[in-house]
Amino acid sequence: MKVAVIIPALNEEEALPHVLQALPRPLAEAVIVVDNGSTDRTAVMAREWGAAVVEEPRRGYGVSCRRGLEALPPGTEVVVFLDGDFSDHPEELPCLLEPIVQGEADLVIGSRVLGPSEPGALAPLAWWGNRLAVFLIRLFWGFRYTDLGPFRAIRLEALRRLELRDRGFGWNVEMQVRALQEGLRVVERPVSYRRRLGRSKISGTISGTIKAGVKILYVIFRLALFKKKRR
Repeated sequence: MKVAVIIPALNEEEALPHVLQALPRPLAEAVIVVDNGSTDRTAVMAREWGAAVVEEPRRGYGVSCRRGLEALPPGTEVVVFLDGDFSDHPEELPCLLEPIVQGEADLVIGSRVLGPSEPGALAPLAWWGNRLAVFLIRLFWGFRYTDLGPFRAIRLEALRRLELRDRGFGWNVEMQVRALQEGLRVVERPVSYRRRLGRSKISGTISGTIKAGVKILYVIFRLALFKKKRR
């Protein structure tokens, strides 16, 4: 399958080279770094390490992911989303792709909960917010996710069916809920997680973590309400 990796990045000059170096390039025919308005050398480092760079000055995780999708090369069949902070382990890409390649899944979530995590890699507030989010998904849709992990792979055809709308940090949870609503085959695979390089723009601050958490909960309840209206 033709696989493309999309890496949204904002001021990840320090971490991005490590991400790109660890990524199994024979599996990823295209690597797209979406520069989300960086003020450092993120774009320069991405190009030096062989990635294609597209600019997205409008801030937002979902906006960046959508911009990366617009830049996919023809024939792309599977899209992988990966953070640019080196908290994930890009070398685990084959494990993430295997259920799709074997025809067993449309969406694969890399679960940091099921895999080994470095102590302190996920801030306590973010950890509890993650637990609350997956609990609500199970309550409303009956599916037991363990994580909203950013390292994920999805068939492009399936992703287009989801018609994702969120422009910020509700993108991941919207994808996971919409996948259930559309009847996609969803599985989780354990992935490793470590402390990110550099300071997080979200979990590095209490206010950023709270804002992201509120947005995630808003998306869940919006989709739950929409489900009830359609019945």
